[in-house]
Amino acid sequence: MSVIEIENLTYSYPAADRPILKNICVQVEKGDFLAIVGNNGCGKSTFCKTLNGLIPHFITGDFQGKVTVDGLDTLAADVGTLASKAGYVYQDFENQIVRPTVLDDAAYACLNYAMPDHLARGREALKMCGLSGREEDYIWQLSGGQTHLLALAGAVSLRPEVLILDEPIAQLDPGHADRIYRVLKTLNEKHGKTIIVIEHHTEYIADYCKHVMLMKDGGIAWKLPVAEALRRVEELRACNIFPPQVTIAAHALREAGRLPAGGALPTTVEEGKTAFGHLRWQEPVRPAAEPVSAGPAVEFRQVSLAYATVTGEPRRVFDGLNLDIRRGEKVALIGSNGAGKSTMMKLMVGLLKPSDGEIFLSGESIRKKKPQALSRKISLVYQNPEEMFIKDTLQADIAYAMQVRRVPDYPARTQALLERFRLTGLKDRDGRLLSGGQMRRASLAIGIALNPEVLLLDEPTANLDIATRREIMDMLTDIKAVTQTVIIATHDMQLVSQWAQRIVVLYQGKVVADGNRDEIFGNRQLAEMVGIRPPEIFTMGQALDSRARCYTVEDFLQSFVEVSR
Repeated sequence: MSVIEIENLTYSYPAADRPILKNICVQVEKGDFLAIVGNNGCGKSTFCKTLNGLIPHFITGDFQGKVTVDGLDTLAADVGTLASKAGYVYQDFENQIVRPTVLDDAAYACLNYAMPDHLARGREALKMCGLSGREEDYIWQLSGGQTHLLALAGAVSLRPEVLILDEPIAQLDPGHADRIYRVLKTLNEKHGKTIIVIEHHTEYIADYCKHVMLMKDGGIAWKLPVAEALRRVEELRACNIFPPQVTIAAHALREAGRLPAGGALPTTVEEGKTAFGHLRWQEPVRPAAEPVSAGPAVEFRQVSLAYATVTGEPRRVFDGLNLDIRRGEKVALIGSNGAGKSTMMKLMVGLLKPSDGEIFLSGESIRKKKPQALSRKISLVYQNPEEMFIKDTLQADIAYAMQVRRVPDYPARTQALLERFRLTGLKDRDGRLLSGGQMRRASLAIGIALNPEVLLLDEPTANLDIATRREIMDMLTDIKAVTQTVIIATHDMQLVSQWAQRIVVLYQGKVVADGNRDEIFGNRQLAEMVGIRPPEIFTMGQALDSRARCYTVEDFLQSFVEVSR
């Protein structure tokens, strides 16, 4: 039985020269768990906004065809009515939180509909989303993952048949990402909800979804059962979608004649145990670690920081924090949402001042220095790159910091940065109107404009597809020649394992681990406590041999060999 039926759907945004959705015909069965994949700009989010009526009732344009959701024609029904048929959790889910306390927010949509049982519905939704016991908490007491679950609860409270989530784990640490998908699985299997996710992380698709729909050039290339879909390695790669690392490794082995032909490629670690059973681990030759200067770049000495709250009780983020970052290091700060990563970066650039303790930059205390005075030595690139743009053109944004500080030959340096980050053709565009990958490249250009000794990057690969994430990783390697020390706060474990020389793990405002990738990812107790999810290929290698340390598919292919006959 179909819960969604779409016939000949074509849609163009106002003033667009061509449709973004083109003659789409598809059905979604009741109780499905569907992942929508496709490269940036293929129409995924636009497609989903036709399901809850935002298109065309709120976002106008040229709409043709018919969309039916749980028996309602979306053209004939208003957005409010459709919200009880198709609940939507957006990528920027924080904007869906509108009330001060958890239960108040979860019940708010039902209150708007004047439902006499709105509070009961809110409590029911919180229970279904794993937030029972937090009803009276203030929303700012929640972690990022819990806030996402609250946004989901607000949609669930209206009891829709369909739940749509746009990039549900893009801004979450691995532990909270796992929790989100476990809740979605329960809503799907226990409560019969039809779940639709727009997702780039194919390892989660393999573990939780039932079907995959590939969108390409505004149309639907196919909709297939998840295992069959993820085995289309070459077709997915051509659309900048990367199948699970286990599948990519198996495909490479088959291409090299190291895996028997004919059998199905594995899509999960469990399937990989069987498919790779003929392989044995051998100790690889690892390159020597890059030398690091002993001089200090940033030092935290007994740093404490607390925020004031409306309840009168201060929220303590750090209490006596000690940490040294040396010149030339490439450091990754990891930890769950709310562990203090972004706060630590704001302390380093002077946007926040510690209540106690001292922070030193190149041996000099920054307590009495203003952020502007520190900007030549240390620079912060924000998690949301659009916050970096204050001018009408990209060229003006890149030039701004140099211009106001009267840097000699700043126009020539601006042109050089535009070329270095492949932005010359976009120099006259407003940075806030660029694609996600373009904004990231532009924000990096702004960040290194003053040649800072220390560069801080807050979630540089968040909300990007896999291909764009790889591009940003290449650029991080490239800027090594410009900036001595780079510190990244991230949930992207692939970035951490491939890029970082040193990993600092924060948990509840404390440094609970500090070491190289083998020391961090090889510590299972630490992973469970902090919610670290290593790259899938690392888990695959560990499942075959506990001594294995494989961080990329290439590591796996080189480290595991056939058993001698």
